[in-house]
Amino acid sequence: MKILVLGRGKTGALVAEIAKERQHEVRSLASQDNQDGRALTPATLKDVDAVIDFTTPHAVIANIIRCVEAGVPLVVGTTGWYQHIEKVRELVSERNGALLYGSNFSIGMNFFFKAVQAVAPILKHNYRGSIVERHHVHKKDKPSGTAVTLQRILESVSGEKVEVASVREGETVGMHLVMLDSAHDTILFTHDAKSRVGFAEGAIRGAEWIKGKAGFYEFPEIVDQL
Repeated sequence: MKILVLGRGKTGALVAEIAKERQHEVRSLASQDNQDGRALTPATLKDVDAVIDFTTPHAVIANIIRCVEAGVPLVVGTTGWYQHIEKVRELVSERNGALLYGSNFSIGMNFFFKAVQAVAPILKHNYRGSIVERHHVHKKDKPSGTAVTLQRILESVSGEKVEVASVREGETVGMHLVMLDSAHDTILFTHDAKSRVGFAEGAIRGAEWIKGKAGFYEFPEIVDQL
């Protein structure tokens, strides 16, 4: 495949590296070279099979619009833009485009989501849920998109409010702790990322999956198909 990676930060650079290892032809664009999506011209996107975005919440919407309007499938690993998600869904539908997004592209985390969803009904039985997330000091959004997904899973299943605490320290890759506490016992679920490789590989496998498809997808919906 011909893949265009948007963003040359730590995760974006790793995505490009691993995509090359998986025998894909890869180009990258740094955010400073693509202000407001202006570098995503028909010439830039010509023959591109998929775009993978690991930029910033400020940059991602313009990138999405340009790629969808050009008919290029897009994988979005950037978080912090979900307040616009319904408008993006409408755009993808109107243009018959293809977009796959996820708050976390780690295969392990997406099965972690399933585990948390399975136990969430316990909140109806006098348990209180809470989430703690730890990330590196450079992370732009707080709470993390992954924590927001976990919060949504717990609240949608249980109807109970779940609080999120965020910690930013050092170069922590990403840790998420879900605590379900009652007067009689405590249930703890923890996912601790050792590196960004899992995020990068999942995004690339998502790009391989979405090629030739149309629709608006969230990564947990399709992870079993990879």
